[in-house]
Amino acid sequence: MAKKVFVSGCYDLLHSGHVEFFQQASRFGDLYVGIGSDATYLEYKHRKPMFPQEERLFMVKNVKAVKDAYINEGSGVIDYLPTLDKVKPDVFVVNAEGGSEEKRKICEERGIEYVELQREPHAGLKARSSSGLKKALATASDNTTQEVGIPTRLDLAGTWIDQPYVSHHHPGWAITISLEPTFDVRDRCGLSTSTRNMIKKIWPVKLPKMDPEMLARLVFCFENNPERHDGIISGAQDAIGICVPGLARHYYNNNFWPEKIESTQDEMTLRFLEQHLVMIPLEPRRPGCSVVEGKDITPTKVKALADAADACWNAILAHNLDGFAAAYRDSFAAQTAMFPGMVNPSINGIVEGSASVQPMIDKYSAMDDVLAWKMPGAGGGGYLALVVNDSKEFANNHHEAINLQIRRA
Repeated sequence: MAKKVFVSGCYDLLHSGHVEFFQQASRFGDLYVGIGSDATYLEYKHRKPMFPQEERLFMVKNVKAVKDAYINEGSGVIDYLPTLDKVKPDVFVVNAEGGSEEKRKICEERGIEYVELQREPHAGLKARSSSGLKKALATASDNTTQEVGIPTRLDLAGTWIDQPYVSHHHPGWAITISLEPTFDVRDRCGLSTSTRNMIKKIWPVKLPKMDPEMLARLVFCFENNPERHDGIISGAQDAIGICVPGLARHYYNNNFWPEKIESTQDEMTLRFLEQHLVMIPLEPRRPGCSVVEGKDITPTKVKALADAADACWNAILAHNLDGFAAAYRDSFAAQTAMFPGMVNPSINGIVEGSASVQPMIDKYSAMDDVLAWKMPGAGGGGYLALVVNDSKEFANNHHEAINLQIRRA
Protein backbone atom coordinates (compact mmCIF):
# COMPACT_ATOMS: atom_id res chain seq x y z
CA MET A 1 0.00 0.00 0.00
CA ALA A 2 1.43 3.38 -1.04
CA LYS A 3 2.36 5.90 1.63
CA LYS A 4 0.33 9.08 1.97
CA VAL A 5 2.24 12.28 1.26
CA PHE A 6 1.06 15.78 2.20
CA VAL A 7 2.04 19.25 0.99
CA SER A 8 0.38 22.61 1.62
CA GLY A 9 0.43 26.04 0.04
CA CYS A 10 -1.67 28.75 -1.62
CA TYR A 11 -0.87 27.82 -5.25
CA ASP A 12 -2.12 31.07 -6.71
CA LEU A 13 -0.70 31.65 -10.20
CA LEU A 14 -0.05 27.91 -10.56
CA HIS A 15 3.18 27.47 -12.53
CA SER A 16 5.74 24.87 -13.61
CA GLY A 17 7.62 25.20 -10.32
CA HIS A 18 4.54 24.04 -8.42
CA VAL A 19 4.01 21.12 -10.81
CA GLU A 20 7.65 20.01 -10.46
CA PHE A 21 7.34 20.23 -6.67
CA PHE A 22 4.21 18.07 -6.80
CA GLN A 23 6.01 15.53 -8.99
CA GLN A 24 8.99 15.36 -6.66
CA ALA A 25 6.74 15.01 -3.58
CA SER A 26 4.67 12.27 -5.25
CA ARG A 27 7.77 10.07 -5.48
CA PHE A 28 7.30 9.42 -1.76
CA GLY A 29 3.74 8.10 -2.27
CA ASP A 30 0.18 9.23 -3.06
CA LEU A 31 0.13 13.03 -2.91
CA TYR A 32 -2.53 15.01 -1.04
CA VAL A 33 -2.50 18.83 -1.17
CA GLY A 34 -3.82 21.38 1.32
CA ILE A 35 -4.70 24.73 -0.27
CA GLY A 36 -4.87 28.02 1.63
CA SER A 37 -8.38 29.50 1.70
CA ASP A 38 -9.17 32.96 0.36
CA ALA A 39 -9.55 34.20 3.94
CA THR A 40 -6.15 32.83 4.96
CA TYR A 41 -4.54 34.24 1.81
CA LEU A 42 -5.93 37.70 2.59
CA GLU A 43 -4.77 37.45 6.19
CA TYR A 44 -1.30 36.22 5.29
CA LYS A 45 -0.60 38.13 2.05
CA HIS A 46 -2.75 41.20 2.80
CA ARG A 47 -4.37 41.05 -0.63
CA LYS A 48 -6.87 38.84 -2.38
CA PRO A 49 -5.54 35.90 -4.44
CA MET A 50 -5.52 36.17 -8.21
CA PHE A 51 -7.74 33.08 -8.36
CA PRO A 52 -10.44 32.22 -5.76
CA GLN A 53 -10.08 29.05 -3.71
CA GLU A 54 -12.53 26.98 -5.79
CA GLU A 55 -10.56 27.71 -8.95
CA ARG A 56 -7.22 26.97 -7.29
CA LEU A 57 -8.67 23.71 -5.93
CA PHE A 58 -9.85 22.74 -9.43
CA MET A 59 -6.43 23.43 -10.97
CA VAL A 60 -4.46 21.57 -8.30
CA LYS A 61 -6.78 18.55 -8.34
CA ASN A 62 -6.19 18.21 -12.07
CA VAL A 63 -2.40 18.07 -11.82
CA LYS A 64 -1.45 14.50 -12.74
CA ALA A 65 0.82 14.01 -9.71
CA VAL A 66 -1.94 14.93 -7.21
CA LYS A 67 -4.13 12.20 -5.72
CA ASP A 68 -6.55 14.64 -4.05
CA ALA A 69 -6.68 18.20 -2.70
CA TYR A 70 -8.62 20.13 -0.05
CA ILE A 71 -9.17 23.72 1.04
CA ASN A 72 -7.47 24.17 4.42
CA GLU A 73 -9.97 25.03 7.14
CA GLY A 74 -7.51 26.47 9.65
CA SER A 75 -6.03 29.97 9.77
CA GLY A 76 -2.65 31.66 9.84
CA VAL A 77 0.62 30.01 8.88
CA ILE A 78 -0.56 26.61 10.17
CA ASP A 79 -3.92 26.68 8.41
CA TYR A 80 -3.18 23.16 7.14
CA LEU A 81 -3.50 21.44 10.54
CA PRO A 82 -7.15 20.32 10.10
CA THR A 83 -6.29 18.94 6.63
CA LEU A 84 -3.16 17.25 7.97
CA ASP A 85 -5.18 15.49 10.66
CA LYS A 86 -7.83 14.52 8.09
CA VAL A 87 -5.36 13.02 5.60
CA LYS A 88 -3.13 11.45 8.30
CA PRO A 89 -0.10 11.32 5.99
CA ASP A 90 3.05 9.26 6.43
CA VAL A 91 5.23 12.03 4.95
CA PHE A 92 5.00 15.84 5.06
CA VAL A 93 7.02 17.50 2.26
CA VAL A 94 7.96 21.20 2.17
CA ASN A 95 10.20 23.40 0.06
CA ALA A 96 13.43 24.10 1.91
CA GLU A 97 12.69 27.84 2.14
CA GLY A 98 9.26 27.00 3.56
CA GLY A 99 10.60 24.68 6.23
CA SER A 100 10.48 25.54 9.91
CA GLU A 101 11.08 24.05 13.33
CA GLU A 102 7.37 24.47 14.01
CA LYS A 103 6.49 22.19 11.08
CA ARG A 104 9.16 19.71 12.12
CA LYS A 105 7.75 19.64 15.66
CA ILE A 106 4.19 19.14 14.38
CA CYS A 107 5.38 16.12 12.41
CA GLU A 108 7.28 14.70 15.40
CA GLU A 109 4.17 14.97 17.57
CA ARG A 110 2.12 13.04 14.96
CA GLY A 111 4.74 10.49 13.95
CA ILE A 112 4.99 11.91 10.41
CA GLU A 113 8.22 11.86 8.41
CA TYR A 114 9.33 15.41 7.64
CA VAL A 115 11.08 16.06 4.29
CA GLU A 116 12.52 19.29 2.91
CA LEU A 117 13.12 19.56 -0.85
CA GLN A 118 15.32 22.11 -2.57
CA ARG A 119 13.50 24.20 -5.15
CA GLU A 120 14.58 22.88 -8.57
CA PRO A 121 13.05 23.57 -11.99
CA HIS A 122 12.04 20.72 -14.26
CA ALA A 123 14.83 19.76 -16.65
CA GLY A 124 15.07 22.28 -19.46
CA LEU A 125 12.64 24.75 -17.88
CA LYS A 126 13.27 28.10 -16.23
CA ALA A 127 13.03 28.32 -12.44
CA ARG A 128 9.69 29.85 -11.43
CA SER A 129 8.26 31.35 -8.24
CA SER A 130 4.96 33.09 -7.54
CA SER A 131 6.71 36.23 -6.29
CA GLY A 132 8.90 36.31 -9.39
CA LEU A 133 5.89 35.98 -11.68
CA LYS A 134 4.02 38.76 -9.88
CA LYS A 135 7.05 41.04 -10.11
CA ALA A 136 7.37 40.31 -13.82
CA LEU A 137 3.68 41.00 -14.36
CA ALA A 138 3.95 44.29 -12.50
CA THR A 139 6.96 45.32 -14.57
CA ALA A 140 5.28 44.34 -17.83
CA SER A 141 2.03 46.15 -17.11
CA ASP A 142 1.32 49.71 -18.13
CA ASN A 143 0.17 50.48 -14.59
CA THR A 144 2.48 53.05 -13.03
CA THR A 145 0.66 53.42 -9.74
CA GLN A 146 0.31 51.55 -6.51
CA GLU A 147 -2.78 49.97 -5.00
CA VAL A 148 -6.12 51.73 -5.27
CA GLY A 149 -6.76 54.26 -2.55
CA ILE A 150 -4.57 56.89 -0.91
CA PRO A 151 -3.08 55.46 2.31
CA THR A 152 -3.35 57.14 5.66
CA ARG A 153 -0.99 57.00 8.62
CA LEU A 154 -1.10 56.19 12.31
CA ASP A 155 1.56 57.59 14.60
CA LEU A 156 2.68 55.17 17.31
CA ALA A 157 5.06 57.31 19.37
CA GLY A 158 6.87 60.65 19.31
CA THR A 159 4.01 62.78 17.97
CA TRP A 160 4.82 66.54 18.08
CA ILE A 161 8.58 66.06 17.88
CA ASP A 162 8.38 66.76 14.15
CA GLN A 163 7.68 70.40 15.06
CA PRO A 164 10.91 72.43 15.60
CA TYR A 165 9.39 74.26 18.55
CA VAL A 166 9.36 70.86 20.26
CA SER A 167 12.52 69.15 18.94
CA HIS A 168 14.76 72.15 19.64
CA HIS A 169 14.39 71.20 23.33
CA HIS A 170 15.57 67.64 22.64
CA PRO A 171 15.93 65.65 19.39
CA GLY A 172 14.11 62.38 18.87
CA TRP A 173 12.19 59.99 16.66
CA ALA A 174 8.59 59.94 15.52
CA ILE A 175 7.24 56.45 14.70
CA THR A 176 4.52 55.89 12.10
CA ILE A 177 2.83 53.12 10.15
CA SER A 178 1.28 53.57 6.71
CA LEU A 179 -2.25 52.15 6.60
CA GLU A 180 -4.33 50.82 3.74
CA PRO A 181 -7.64 52.73 3.57
CA THR A 182 -9.72 49.66 4.45
CA PHE A 183 -12.09 51.80 6.54
CA ASP A 184 -13.79 55.17 6.18
CA VAL A 185 -10.99 57.69 6.85
CA ARG A 186 -12.85 60.62 8.35
CA ASP A 187 -11.63 64.23 8.36
CA ARG A 188 -10.44 65.98 11.54
CA CYS A 189 -9.75 62.68 13.22
CA GLY A 190 -5.97 62.57 13.74
CA LEU A 191 -5.08 60.40 10.73
CA SER A 192 -3.42 63.10 8.65
CA THR A 193 -6.47 63.69 6.48
CA SER A 194 -5.38 67.25 5.58
CA THR A 195 -2.18 65.86 4.05
CA ARG A 196 -4.12 63.00 2.47
CA ASN A 197 -6.55 65.49 0.90
CA MET A 198 -3.62 67.48 -0.47
CA ILE A 199 -2.26 64.32 -2.08
CA LYS A 200 -5.63 63.72 -3.76
CA LYS A 201 -5.33 67.08 -5.52
CA ILE A 202 -2.27 65.74 -7.36
CA TRP A 203 -2.98 62.02 -7.48
CA PRO A 204 -6.73 61.56 -6.93
CA VAL A 205 -6.76 57.76 -6.77
CA LYS A 206 -3.31 56.26 -6.20
CA LEU A 207 0.19 57.15 -5.14
CA PRO A 208 2.73 57.13 -7.98
CA LYS A 209 5.47 54.53 -8.03
CA MET A 210 8.64 56.31 -6.96
CA ASP A 211 11.10 56.43 -4.09
CA PRO A 212 8.92 56.78 -0.95
CA GLU A 213 11.16 59.35 0.74
CA MET A 214 11.27 61.54 -2.37
CA LEU A 215 7.51 61.20 -2.68
CA ALA A 216 7.13 62.30 0.95
CA ARG A 217 9.34 65.34 0.27
CA LEU A 218 7.18 66.34 -2.69
CA VAL A 219 3.99 65.99 -0.62
CA PHE A 220 5.49 67.98 2.27
CA CYS A 221 6.56 70.81 -0.05
CA PHE A 222 3.23 70.86 -1.85
CA GLU A 223 1.27 71.04 1.40
CA ASN A 224 3.54 73.73 2.84
CA ASN A 225 3.84 75.85 -0.29
CA PRO A 226 4.89 79.54 -0.05
CA GLU A 227 1.32 80.67 -0.77
CA ARG A 228 0.01 79.14 2.44
CA HIS A 229 -1.18 82.02 4.62
CA ASP A 230 -2.34 80.38 7.84
CA GLY A 231 1.18 80.38 9.33
CA ILE A 232 1.01 76.65 10.07
CA ILE A 233 3.68 74.25 8.85
CA SER A 234 2.32 70.72 8.73
CA GLY A 235 4.62 68.22 10.39
CA ALA A 236 6.71 66.03 8.09
CA GLN A 237 5.56 62.92 9.95
CA ASP A 238 2.24 63.14 8.09
CA ALA A 239 3.76 63.00 4.59
CA ILE A 240 6.34 60.40 5.64
CA GLY A 241 3.80 58.28 7.50
CA ILE A 242 1.57 58.15 4.42
CA CYS A 243 4.23 57.70 1.73
CA VAL A 244 6.75 55.37 3.40
CA PRO A 245 5.19 51.88 3.56
CA GLY A 246 5.43 49.58 6.55
CA LEU A 247 6.82 50.77 9.86
CA ALA A 248 8.99 53.91 9.83
CA ARG A 249 10.74 56.21 12.23
CA HIS A 250 12.12 59.66 11.44
CA TYR A 251 14.63 61.65 13.52
CA TYR A 252 13.96 65.35 14.15
CA ASN A 253 16.46 67.86 15.50
CA ASN A 254 15.17 71.45 15.39
CA ASN A 255 14.16 71.21 11.72
CA PHE A 256 10.94 70.54 9.83
CA TRP A 257 12.44 67.69 7.81
CA PRO A 258 14.08 64.79 9.69
CA GLU A 259 17.81 64.15 9.62
CA LYS A 260 17.24 60.48 8.84
CA ILE A 261 14.46 58.04 8.10
CA GLU A 262 14.51 54.33 8.90
CA SER A 263 11.86 51.79 7.97
CA THR A 264 11.19 48.07 8.02
CA GLN A 265 9.08 45.78 5.88
CA ASP A 266 9.75 42.73 8.05
CA GLU A 267 6.57 40.70 7.69
CA MET A 268 6.52 39.29 11.21
CA THR A 269 7.01 42.77 12.68
CA LEU A 270 4.15 44.23 10.66
CA ARG A 271 1.98 41.27 11.56
CA PHE A 272 2.86 41.75 15.24
CA LEU A 273 1.52 45.30 15.04
CA GLU A 274 -1.63 44.24 13.19
CA GLN A 275 -2.28 41.57 15.79
CA HIS A 276 -2.20 44.10 18.63
CA LEU A 277 -3.55 47.41 17.29
CA VAL A 278 -7.16 48.52 16.82
CA MET A 279 -8.87 51.90 16.54
CA ILE A 280 -12.12 53.06 18.09
CA PRO A 281 -14.04 55.79 16.20
CA LEU A 282 -14.93 58.84 18.29
CA GLU A 283 -16.55 62.14 17.41
CA PRO A 284 -14.33 64.27 15.13
CA ARG A 285 -12.62 67.35 16.52
CA ARG A 286 -15.19 70.09 16.82
CA PRO A 287 -15.05 73.34 14.82
CA GLY A 288 -13.01 75.87 16.74
CA CYS A 289 -11.14 73.11 18.56
CA SER A 290 -7.59 73.82 19.70
CA VAL A 291 -5.27 71.25 21.26
CA VAL A 292 -2.28 73.60 21.67
CA GLU A 293 -3.74 76.07 24.14
CA GLY A 294 -2.29 75.48 27.57
CA LYS A 295 0.77 73.70 26.16
CA ASP A 296 3.75 73.34 28.46
CA ILE A 297 6.88 72.26 26.58
CA THR A 298 10.11 71.74 28.55
CA PRO A 299 13.38 69.89 27.81
CA THR A 300 12.51 67.28 30.45
CA LYS A 301 9.12 66.58 28.92
CA VAL A 302 10.48 66.38 25.37
CA LYS A 303 13.22 64.01 26.52
CA ALA A 304 10.54 61.79 28.05
CA LEU A 305 8.78 61.78 24.66
CA ALA A 306 12.02 60.88 22.86
CA ASP A 307 12.89 58.15 25.36
CA ALA A 308 9.44 56.60 25.00
CA ALA A 309 9.79 56.54 21.21
CA ASP A 310 13.17 54.77 21.51
CA ALA A 311 11.67 52.17 23.84
CA CYS A 312 8.64 51.75 21.57
CA TRP A 313 10.77 51.08 18.47
CA ASN A 314 12.96 48.54 20.26
CA ALA A 315 9.97 46.71 21.72
CA ILE A 316 8.23 46.51 18.34
CA LEU A 317 11.30 45.07 16.62
CA ALA A 318 11.65 42.54 19.46
CA HIS A 319 7.91 41.68 19.19
CA ASN A 320 7.72 42.42 22.91
CA LEU A 321 4.06 43.13 23.61
CA ASP A 322 4.46 44.22 27.24
CA GLY A 323 7.35 46.51 26.32
CA PHE A 324 5.43 47.94 23.37
CA ALA A 325 2.37 48.66 25.50
CA ALA A 326 4.44 50.31 28.25
CA ALA A 327 6.30 52.55 25.79
CA TYR A 328 3.06 53.39 23.96
CA ARG A 329 1.49 54.53 27.24
CA ASP A 330 4.63 56.48 28.18
CA SER A 331 4.66 58.26 24.82
CA PHE A 332 1.05 59.35 25.19
CA ALA A 333 1.68 60.47 28.78
CA ALA A 334 4.61 62.58 27.54
CA GLN A 335 2.45 64.06 24.78
CA THR A 336 -0.41 65.00 27.07
CA ALA A 337 1.99 66.41 29.66
CA MET A 338 3.01 68.95 27.01
CA PHE A 339 -0.37 69.24 25.26
CA PRO A 340 -3.21 68.55 27.72
CA GLY A 341 -5.58 69.76 25.01
CA MET A 342 -5.11 66.42 23.23
CA VAL A 343 -7.52 65.03 25.80
CA ASN A 344 -9.29 68.18 27.02
CA PRO A 345 -9.34 70.55 24.03
CA SER A 346 -10.54 74.13 24.13
CA ILE A 347 -13.39 75.23 21.87
CA ASN A 348 -13.02 78.84 20.72
CA GLY A 349 -10.60 79.46 23.56
CA ILE A 350 -12.66 77.83 26.33
CA VAL A 351 -11.99 74.37 27.75
CA GLU A 352 -15.33 72.57 27.61
CA GLY A 353 -15.90 69.37 29.52
CA SER A 354 -18.30 68.15 26.85
CA ALA A 355 -15.42 68.11 24.34
CA SER A 356 -13.18 65.97 26.53
CA VAL A 357 -12.21 62.51 25.30
CA GLN A 358 -11.26 61.42 28.82
CA PRO A 359 -14.54 59.50 29.37
CA MET A 360 -13.80 57.34 26.33
CA ILE A 361 -10.23 56.77 27.49
CA ASP A 362 -11.54 55.77 30.91
CA LYS A 363 -14.03 53.36 29.33
CA TYR A 364 -11.58 51.48 27.14
CA SER A 365 -8.51 51.65 29.39
CA ALA A 366 -10.50 49.81 32.08
CA MET A 367 -11.01 46.78 29.83
CA ASP A 368 -8.90 43.75 30.72
CA ASP A 369 -7.74 43.09 27.15
CA VAL A 370 -6.65 46.72 26.55
CA LEU A 371 -2.96 47.23 27.34
CA ALA A 372 -2.36 50.82 26.16
CA TRP A 373 -4.11 53.74 24.48
CA LYS A 374 -3.49 57.07 22.78
CA MET A 375 -5.09 59.67 20.55
CA PRO A 376 -3.73 59.64 16.99
CA GLY A 377 -2.18 62.81 15.64
CA ALA A 378 -2.99 65.94 17.58
CA GLY A 379 -5.88 64.30 19.43
CA GLY A 380 -8.93 66.20 20.55
CA GLY A 381 -11.25 63.60 19.02
CA GLY A 382 -11.42 61.32 16.03
CA TYR A 383 -10.13 57.92 17.10
CA LEU A 384 -8.73 56.14 20.10
CA ALA A 385 -5.84 53.85 19.08
CA LEU A 386 -5.50 50.86 21.40
CA VAL A 387 -2.88 48.18 22.02
CA VAL A 388 -4.78 44.97 22.80
CA ASN A 389 -3.97 41.34 23.51
CA ASP A 390 -5.55 40.12 20.26
CA SER A 391 -6.92 42.55 17.67
CA LYS A 392 -9.24 40.07 15.96
CA GLU A 393 -10.72 38.80 19.19
CA PHE A 394 -11.16 42.37 20.44
CA ALA A 395 -12.93 43.39 17.21
CA ASN A 396 -15.18 40.34 17.46
CA ASN A 397 -16.19 41.37 20.97
CA HIS A 398 -16.39 45.10 20.21
CA HIS A 399 -17.97 45.67 16.81
CA GLU A 400 -17.02 49.35 16.79
CA ALA A 401 -13.31 48.43 16.74
CA ILE A 402 -11.39 48.73 13.46
CA ASN A 403 -8.74 46.19 12.52
CA LEU A 404 -5.77 47.80 10.75
CA GLN A 405 -3.95 46.69 7.63
CA ILE A 406 -0.43 48.06 7.26
CA ARG A 407 0.59 48.95 3.72
CA ARG A 408 3.36 46.76 2.34
CA ALA A 409 5.89 47.95 -0.22
